Amino acid sequence: MLQIDHFKNVVDSLKKSGNYRVFNDILREAGNYPHAIWYGKYNIKKVINWCSNDYLGMSQHKVVVDAMKTALDTTGAGSGGTRNISGTSHYHVALERELATLHQKESALLYTSAFVANEWSLISLKKIITDVEFVSDSLNHASLVQGIINSQAPRHIFRHNDLEDLEQKLKQVKGTPCIVFESVYSMDGDVGFLEQICDLADKYNAVTYCDEVHAIGLYGEHGAGVLEQRGMLDRVDIVSGALGKAVGTHGGYITAKHDVIDAIRCVSAGFIFTTSLSPVVCAGSIASIKYLKDTPGQELRKVHQQKANKLKELLRQEKIEIFENDTHLVPVMIKDPVKCKKVSDLLLERHNIYVQPINYPSVPKGTERLRFAPTPFHTDAMIHDLVVKIKEIIQEDD
Repeated sequence: MLQIDHFKNVVDSLKKSGNYRVFNDILREAGNYPHAIWYGKYNIKKVINWCSNDYLGMSQHKVVVDAMKTALDTTGAGSGGTRNISGTSHYHVALERELATLHQKESALLYTSAFVANEWSLISLKKIITDVEFVSDSLNHASLVQGIINSQAPRHIFRHNDLEDLEQKLKQVKGTPCIVFESVYSMDGDVGFLEQICDLADKYNAVTYCDEVHAIGLYGEHGAGVLEQRGMLDRVDIVSGALGKAVGTHGGYITAKHDVIDAIRCVSAGFIFTTSLSPVVCAGSIASIKYLKDTPGQELRKVHQQKANKLKELLRQEKIEIFENDTHLVPVMIKDPVKCKKVSDLLLERHNIYVQPINYPSVPKGTERLRFAPTPFHTDAMIHDLVVKIKEIIQEDD
């Protein structure tokens, strides 16, 4: 018989520590981004969404919505099967070609999410390169961590962005080293030491695997990410990305040389044995990527950075601590799980400002924060109002 007490004890412990997760029930208003409707415990009201990963508002852009409507009328809602059995539509093929072109790679492989893409690509690498040993940044995303663990390959963890420690770990590898790292780290918003990591990979003949999930659409001339921005697209063997962030749809992928993708496609259970993405989602993704590659996308990226920089500067002026970085993410450091949840709740209940608290295990204990993600559609008035309200609530609680 199932003992419910075990489950209650876990929940009670999380609530006591301040790390219990509450999922706010919101409904985004199409065509009115970043406005949303919050379904609270006692009332329903309009709020401003400050924490969405839809960084450029592409999920509501007309070119994306129209493409998805056309695909829906053409092919219906679902794919009808796994990629192996009936689930490879022309939209899937076209999207993979578009992604490969974006990253200047030979091929791409779609997964149902970026988490699945990372997890199962790393598991697959162990099946293909039997002596592989992963050398992983200590702040890598949970999907990368889980993939490395589940691969059962030897693993070496180097301190975040510590090149000396990375080299020491590479020296310990007895088989084929594979360095796993990110471009933009989503919780702190800092950037990996990409050039230096690739230099060490060359020195130790290591495979390179870079997660660009929080950079796709946002950096580089065509939105291919930080690797494109720095002229490094040819220096990384495997690049993973997401469609559910700046692209505004859903799904994940990897890009690499044709033979690499072909082999992973053949052995990746997380790819083979699951129903493929809806063709409707693929159609929207194609439209979004094409738009972001062109001049309008370049303009969106420019405004996006301006809004992020404006918010950071105003927070600095008010002596509100942020985690300093050079990207679009703005972590306001609270450093206490209970207080972090309280500030989040008060911003929502009093001021119609929606931002989720980020606590352990997403971030280390003692580094709890509110992570703001300003978009091109957050007005200057919204930004100024946000800073005033944050200061008011933080000072009130001190």
